[in-house]
Amino acid sequence: MSVPLCNELKQWRTKSGMTQAELANRAGVSRKTINTIENAVFIPSTVLALRLAVVFDCSVEDLFSLK
Repeated sequence: MSVPLCNELKQWRTKSGMTQAELANRAGVSRKTINTIENAVFIPSTVLALRLAVVFDCSVEDLFSLK
């Protein structure tokens, strides 16, 4: 059974005034990876979710949660 993942990454990124490329650079991934996460095509690994949370100084749960 697949559980939909709620994704707030784009909201956090735009609120911070960052482009996808800037976020990708800070998280150590490609811009395409950020794009696919924001569009719910790709679910980030635990390590990447933690890196993204560090970038925004928030918890992983602030960025991603289960519906």
